This record gives sequence, structure tokens and C-alpha cells, in this order.
Amino acid sequence: MKLTLYIWRQKNAKSKGFMEKHQLDGVSEDMSFLEMLDVLNEQLIHEGKEPVAFDHDCREGICGTCSLTINGTPHGPEAATTCCQLHMRKFKDGDSIYIEPFRAKAFPVIKDLISDRSALDRIIQAGGFISVNTNQAQDANALPVSKEKADLAMDAAACIGCGACIAACPNASSMLFVAAKVSQFALLPQGQPERKRRVLSMVEQMHQEGFGACTNIYECEAVCPKQVSVRFIAQMNREYMGAYMKNEE
Repeated sequence: MKLTLYIWRQKNAKSKGFMEKHQLDGVSEDMSFLEMLDVLNEQLIHEGKEPVAFDHDCREGICGTCSLTINGTPHGPEAATTCCQLHMRKFKDGDSIYIEPFRAKAFPVIKDLISDRSALDRIIQAGGFISVNTNQAQDANALPVSKEKADLAMDAAACIGCGACIAACPNASSMLFVAAKVSQFALLPQGQPERKRRVLSMVEQMHQEGFGACTNIYECEAVCPKQVSVRFIAQMNREYMGAYMKNEE
């Protein structure tokens, strides 16, 4: 398979970026998208050129690190798939592929295809944890949890924090990400003691990071590699309003 690649190159956050064209031949349809980029980098190194910087870690669709916008779609054309799980059989011989980093005001480009997504970490640090001193706590396995709530909590916990929802949203909203993290704890007994403080803190941090608001366009759900539902945004809104009203009393 022969491909024409247009790849975003940017030296650092302060430099002006540009699209760089590359021709790549001998690409196997069984390669993952990241393996294809590995082949390109081997070619660039052989030619004495600087390889393309991109993020990767597990290459198993777990870590959310391999965040690329491929032909305008975060993680590429295949639904419910991360870049490392996307295979070249989804493309055709002679295709032109445009590869860019995730773009958002809160995701400044570090270099080439690598975006700084530490804003998501700061949102989690603001309240997405359980810190109450429980002393002699009851065994978690002995706490009664209904199957409905357990299933919903697991659906929310499926979020890998890749940021595709933000890159796809025209408002660069992080509502789906924050909603998944808030709901994950709010649905379980262990998350109840800090439930109200948690949602207030995380939403406040979300605003401070410069993310946009949700206007129900549903692009976030469409590109989420773990198919996290927008219903969690409604859940978070209810959580936030309840906590805010209680805080105002």
C-alpha cells in the first residue's frame, strides 16, 4: 500500500506549525496506525531527518495516550477505536491521510503531534478521588450496590481520559470527560461522603482550564473510543445543581 501523508510539524508550543508531506510505500494493511508511523520514522531517520514526535504507550486501547486527529476525526474513521487499534486496512492504496494533534485552547501543542493534556489531570486532582478518613471502614465488597448502579458506574469508569471528546467538540468542551469522572464516584457508596464537594471542585477547575460549554452537539459521544454516553452529562448537571443549591443554603 502506498500512502501520501500530510503531518503537522511544530517545533514547540511557541513555534508556528505547518503540514509536511511524506510519501510512504510498502505499508501493510495489517499494520496498526501507530506501526505505520513507526515505519515513517524509520524512513526519516534513514534519510537523516528528524522523526515525527507522537504519543503512545500501551498500544492496546487502554491508556488513551495515542491521541491523533486523522482526516479531521479524533482517533480516525473507525468507531469505538483508539489510534493504536486502528488498522491500515481502513484505508486504500493511494490514499492521502492528514494527521494532526488534538486541538483545543486547553491542549497546547508540545511538539508535532503531541498535545499537553495535563488540564485533564488537574480536573481529576481537583476532586476526582476519595480522601475521607474512614477509620475502620466496612469491607468494600460487603457494601450493597444495585446492579443498575454498578453497571452505570462501570460505564462511566470506562473513560480513558484521551480527550477525543474535547477535540471533536466545536466548543472544546470537556463535559463528557468530567461527567464520566463525577458519575463514576457518585454512583457508588464509597463516593458519597465527598459527593457534593467533588462535583463543585471539578466543574470549577474545568472552567478555570478554559474548556467550552456543552451545546448538545453529541460529537463527543460519536468519537469516544469507549462509547461513554452523553447521559452522564445530564447526571453531572443534576449532581452540580443539587450540590450548588445545598451550598447556597
